[in-house]
Amino acid sequence: MNQTKQKTATSGKENTHKPYKKQEKGTAKKKQTTKNLSGKKTVTKSNYKRPQKPKLPIKIIPLGGLNEIGKNITLYEYDGDMFLVDCGMSFPDEEMPGIDIVIPDFTYVLENKDKIKGMVVTHGHEDHIGAIPYLLKDFNVPIFATRLTIGLIEGKLKEHKLLADAKLNTVQAGDTVSLGKFNVEFINVNHSIPDAVGFAINCPAGTVIHTGDFKIDTTPIDGNVIDLGRFGEYGKKGVLALLADSTNAERPGFTSSEKLVGGSFSHFFSQAEGHRIIIATFSSNIHRIQQIINEAIHCNRKVAVSGRSMINVVSVASELGYLNVPENVLIDVSDINNYEPGEIVLVTTGSQGEPMSALHRIAFSDHRQIEIIPGDMIIISATPIPGNEKLVSKVINELMKRGANVVYEKMYDVHVSGHACQEELKLIMSIVKPKYFIPLHGEQKHLIKHAGLAEQVGIDPKNIIISQNGNVIELQKNSVIAKETVQAGRVMVDGLGVGDVGSIVLRDRKLLSDDGIIIIAMSVDRYTREIISGPDVVTRGFIYVKESEELIKEINELACDILERCYIHNVRDWNTVKAKVKEGISRFLFSKTKRSPMILPIIMEVNV
Repeated sequence: MNQTKQKTATSGKENTHKPYKKQEKGTAKKKQTTKNLSGKKTVTKSNYKRPQKPKLPIKIIPLGGLNEIGKNITLYEYDGDMFLVDCGMSFPDEEMPGIDIVIPDFTYVLENKDKIKGMVVTHGHEDHIGAIPYLLKDFNVPIFATRLTIGLIEGKLKEHKLLADAKLNTVQAGDTVSLGKFNVEFINVNHSIPDAVGFAINCPAGTVIHTGDFKIDTTPIDGNVIDLGRFGEYGKKGVLALLADSTNAERPGFTSSEKLVGGSFSHFFSQAEGHRIIIATFSSNIHRIQQIINEAIHCNRKVAVSGRSMINVVSVASELGYLNVPENVLIDVSDINNYEPGEIVLVTTGSQGEPMSALHRIAFSDHRQIEIIPGDMIIISATPIPGNEKLVSKVINELMKRGANVVYEKMYDVHVSGHACQEELKLIMSIVKPKYFIPLHGEQKHLIKHAGLAEQVGIDPKNIIISQNGNVIELQKNSVIAKETVQAGRVMVDGLGVGDVGSIVLRDRKLLSDDGIIIIAMSVDRYTREIISGPDVVTRGFIYVKESEELIKEINELACDILERCYIHNVRDWNTVKAKVKEGISRFLFSKTKRSPMILPIIMEVNV
């Protein structure tokens, strides 16, 4: 069991902050001196009650991570002091053409930056650290995280040229940091990345446990088992609220240990004797990469790494000692052709079928250094994230067309989740014994299922709060209020633009992708309103002009007819004229083609 230490994260010196004392129960009684009839002094007790300052509620404000996968960020507040937990991103869906990533709306954070004392980070996955650079551009908040997490954050800040001024503080499980009126203790948990932690958040209103992403692995690769004992100690003292990971709330049983995957690797490595092995997995799953390296050493194979994020993570993890890589095991991708296929293991990104990933480029012969050799064994060591199934299937099909043997089914045990399943979720609730329960990190179906598990372990349904991003949850010992809301949502990043693409732009992009665009350009005499040139019709993504001359001719005639009618009815406002041209041609095209392209009229006034 870890012994908690009251020390600062930066200096390691003993902290002078005193633990919060419980308020005395009952009433304070005051001694009072009076005189009796004989003149002697006697001491009596009065019923004087010392006024007590009422306790304030702790406010919990999820700004991301609810009704979605990713973009996790939560704000805590007590008596004017605030701090943040995590600051993640998510990837765009099919309704966001052209968008690179999605980050939280920081409006409320920036409005309160004078009150925010810092940010604590649970672990180094993109959905928990990916938006940090975008926040630090406007607010240089102090950040507290474990060593590997800090290393991964440093890499991201270096890319954005923010590292020099960042306030990064390294802590370890068992440490406690003071953030205004909050004390935050870091508690070790298991996840699919090392150095993951949960938090015990202490303030005068009570203790809140925030698990972050976690699972219970009794045989973890690094030997650091989740500190259930510390969670249990807080449960015995009394926990006001528990906020827990809901990602796998629909899955029964327990999540398998990461060591299960190592056994599967051993089996497939022996089957692939004489052939090259290519393994696609999440770049952040350092424990899995370590198992791949261990098996490669056992089979006398060299290991090459492909994919930008994979190279970065392996470099940071090796430098910090989280990956044990003997000399002469890692080789550069450019050197793989210097070895026989049976001497190579290639670790790459692309387990989700991402179009720009290394595995996708390999599958479609678009990689500059790697070509599929018939007989290659491809192991996709991941389960498709909901929505990515088609992308993954597309990559698998292409790899098989080129003669590769692809291992991807769940039955082969080449992947285990990093998130707790139902029995683990119930176990953590039984240990912590919270009065209030708030499910985090998941879509609505995950949150509701997690709430049902809480009822099974005896938590009062009235004390289970299924929240939304932006809701302000005010908790006290005997009350919960969740009426207020603050601004929260998503901000889209497109190239170097942050927040300059909104719903209108996305609507236009989707319309362009669905039915294309038609531009109708003409020049009109400023005074007579006669058409001098045009209409000229330019179309992209709608029809092929050379094969649709009759339709183009009808569009020209209709545009001229609409302009003439505007002239007859003395409609002189050009915005109105353009709107009528757009409306008339849109109706005509839909009647002819049952399609609704974007129509862009361009009418220029000229002096003749």
